[in-house]
Amino acid sequence: MKVLYGASPEDVKGYDTERLRSAFLIADLFAADAVNFSYTHVDRLILGGAMPVEKSLTFGSGAEIGTPYLLSAREMGIANLGGKGTVTIDGKAFTLQKRDILYVGRGAKEITVASASAEAPARFYMNSVPAGADFPHRLIAKAEAKPLDLGEARRSNKRRLAMYIHPEVAPSCLLLMGITDLAEGSVWNTMPPHVHERRMEAYCYFDMADTDRVIHLMGKPEETRHLLIANGDAVLSPAWSIHMGAGTGPYAFVWGMTGENQEYNDVAPVALAELK
Repeated sequence: MKVLYGASPEDVKGYDTERLRSAFLIADLFAADAVNFSYTHVDRLILGGAMPVEKSLTFGSGAEIGTPYLLSAREMGIANLGGKGTVTIDGKAFTLQKRDILYVGRGAKEITVASASAEAPARFYMNSVPAGADFPHRLIAKAEAKPLDLGEARRSNKRRLAMYIHPEVAPSCLLLMGITDLAEGSVWNTMPPHVHERRMEAYCYFDMADTDRVIHLMGKPEETRHLLIANGDAVLSPAWSIHMGAGTGPYAFVWGMTGENQEYNDVAPVALAELK
């Protein structure tokens, strides 16, 4: 398990590109027949990627985090960003189509993921956060998510945000998770930019051409930085950082959040004129 320690905004002022990427970017999440986890000290979020191709993959040990099981005191969201697959939790199987998300409640012991086809493997993206309450496992199909239409075509930021793990759809302890799609011709996400002091966030960009990139902006509003994001990369956004971006072609992203509350609108907007 890779460990990321985060950074203060004062430290980030002196980061070069390589150090900025190593602190906030998680690349190569999806390797064939492997499970990759990154543990971040930013609100103790664990990000994971698994792409079973020729065989199923099983995980669940908590040895690396000092607990009997990975989810002894945690909950998890698993989003399928690839072909049809299954997630089996302690013997109970759930079938996930592309863009379905599975909520896994605290206390799960053994998780096995598999793809229906090696030619179109599933790509399971995972967010796990500490949990202080028990909620049942639940599969949230794409059609069950709550959509919100945001932005304007004339400002190139028209998009549809779909809430999956959210109090209005599927309750959890502290994890929020969903998927945002840009409308055709729009490139900007998360407008207006904002920070949320009481919650951190992580993005995983997907459905991108290999030749395209998203320019992800982060940092304090008065001193921004940028990261170039490829298909399947994930990026951390601490509470003090803005998080917005523009793509060179079509893209979507999974957003996950945790912190003090689950109030989606608990944000502090930042005027574009204030960004530097």
